[in-house]
Amino acid sequence: MSKIYSLKDAISKFVEDGDVMSFGGFTTNRKPYAAVYEILRQGKKDFIAEAGPAGGDWDMLIGEDRVLAYINCYTANSGYTNVSRRFRKHIEEGKILFEDYSQDVEMLRLHAASLGLPYLPVKLMMGTGLTEEWGISREEREKIDKLPNEKFVEVENPFKKGDKVIACPVPVIDTAIIHVQVASPDGTCRIIGDEFHDVDIAVAARKTIVTCEELVSNEEIRREPTKNSIPAFCVDAVVHAPYGAHPSQCYDYYDYDADFFKMYNVVSKGDEDFKKFVKEWVYDVEDHEAYLNKLGATRLIDLKPVPGFGYATNVLKEGK
Repeated sequence: MSKIYSLKDAISKFVEDGDVMSFGGFTTNRKPYAAVYEILRQGKKDFIAEAGPAGGDWDMLIGEDRVLAYINCYTANSGYTNVSRRFRKHIEEGKILFEDYSQDVEMLRLHAASLGLPYLPVKLMMGTGLTEEWGISREEREKIDKLPNEKFVEVENPFKKGDKVIACPVPVIDTAIIHVQVASPDGTCRIIGDEFHDVDIAVAARKTIVTCEELVSNEEIRREPTKNSIPAFCVDAVVHAPYGAHPSQCYDYYDYDADFFKMYNVVSKGDEDFKKFVKEWVYDVEDHEAYLNKLGATRLIDLKPVPGFGYATNVLKEGK
């Protein structure tokens, strides 16, 4: 059965207001920007984010007031912004519910979700401010059905008397959105390079949307099954979206768009400039194809990695 959708139809059908949502990728690597732009265009809102290491993807949704509660460990376009600016502004102004876990605990929570565990026992936060400070109070948690009532509970290790561990809640993910290099119509996906937490959220989520650089036949992707990352039964929708991770990097296909990240770092500082940016690059752009046309062929070609380097670079410079 084919699971191929247009990006517009996939977001319309599988992303619902109030979803607990998680994105694949890592800060500036393989982030599903094309899907994020379409979520913004369609006015979807009130998300509970299980974000993992995030960047401009979640920062834009936060800046447009689409996120009700944000569970996270790190949010920045690494190398370009120390802390994402819309995220920071919303925290400082008290405009968003925010809970902070350490990066290792957040990754383990997502893995625990893929295993179907009822909770995650860890010691990684013990003795830190993460157990002393709660970003979302019990009172606020009790008002939202999809938030656990506790950030964590300290329990005794049942196998070692007197030994304490932290029991963290395991996310119940409604929707995962992941950008991959290669996918087939049945939903089989191939991730080249680091997988990050993508396989975990694909397995854990009730609904999974995949955007891909290349769409190949089911027969072709099965020729080398050991290279495949996400099985077909985990995926609900496959969208062919070349450069769907721009401006982030998609390993072996294109590098970061440094100029775009630098621009976003500047325009996301102020409310007015940010609104102008999303109007120009999201709302005034009909779809992903129009976005690529706006970027232009030369700009995209210049992001292609050079074999032997692994990143985009000018190899035509004269030697000294």
